[in-house]
Amino acid sequence: MTAPHSLPGSERTEGSTEGSSVRIGALVPLTRPGWVEAGQHLLAGLELAVREVNDAGGVVGRPLELMVRDTAADPQRAAAAVEELARLGVAAVAGEYHSVVARAAAARADALGLPFLCSSAVLDALTEQPTERVARLAPAQSHGWQVYADFLLGAGHSRIAVATQSSVYWASGVRILRDYLAPRGGTVVELDVRALDPAAVCDELVGHRATALLLLVGHPDPAVPIVKAVRRDRRLAGILIGAPAGQPEFPEWATLLGGDGAAIPFLRYLPERLGPLGRRVGTALRERLGQAPSFVAFEGYDTVLVLADVLRAHVGEDEPRAAEPWSRVAVEGTRGQIRFSRTPGISVWQWTWAPTQVVDRDPAEPDRFRILHAG
Repeated sequence: MTAPHSLPGSERTEGSTEGSSVRIGALVPLTRPGWVEAGQHLLAGLELAVREVNDAGGVVGRPLELMVRDTAADPQRAAAAVEELARLGVAAVAGEYHSVVARAAAARADALGLPFLCSSAVLDALTEQPTERVARLAPAQSHGWQVYADFLLGAGHSRIAVATQSSVYWASGVRILRDYLAPRGGTVVELDVRALDPAAVCDELVGHRATALLLLVGHPDPAVPIVKAVRRDRRLAGILIGAPAGQPEFPEWATLLGGDGAAIPFLRYLPERLGPLGRRVGTALRERLGQAPSFVAFEGYDTVLVLADVLRAHVGEDEPRAAEPWSRVAVEGTRGQIRFSRTPGISVWQWTWAPTQVVDRDPAEPDRFRILHAG
């Protein structure tokens, strides 16, 4: 179905039954410079849950319809998509992986009075002011990155270098790490990759006597060239490379880096063991994706479970929009029971917290993940 005024190349629907459906707008990065693999996994989870909700009778007898829009990691494009979806009468908006994009979408949805459930983005300041309309499944960045900092300290790393790019998200990450590590004897030095090529990054690491390098940069560029350079520099044989934002989660990382991409710890939001629902959904997601599902796919699935629960209480009303639906949510998701609350320092309704792990790819078997730390 092609909607008037829609974004070029962005139209896609799942479970459509025109005139009788309950519509949910879905924002996902499906083209570059967006992280396409993350978008594909997020969309797979959203679509699988829509299909299963509809197979079970829909929402008060009405099928869910997913109206998908590609954000391509562009905040302006995401805001325009929210406006379009609001004109098309969606009951809520969901999704998005990139934090800066999700922030733009949340601001526009809030201004339009449209509920937005953020699936994957973690930036603490998802909205400038507290709002009743926006909720989030992913842990806030301050929570996850403090778990990661605990892992670094426990592994004996206190001299931390971070390779950074200009971004609100990366700047927030540096601040979280510095504020958490400094009182515990840790130091953080920033290496701006706009001014340093990979060889110069290696020289800086040697000069600062860093024991760990964190990649607070985009994927595949410049993350992959930096990893290759560090791995090949004999002066840095003992340094830990880390990627708290999760770049090694997806298969493309292993494809591009091979063995060099192993033993690089990152954050993911899964329990140590999935329950019955999580195992069943994981099997279905693997079939849908043709590969092991990432935690992002589970986030997509849980997003629809939550929205279906919220919409059942409000379908037929003009407003799940002005109500406070998030406070009444109690949903058994793939990774545990989901409830939302008001959390100090977080401007939106927040699931506190999704299970949080630090994991890496096993050097002996790069397709296998090792759990290094849990928080």
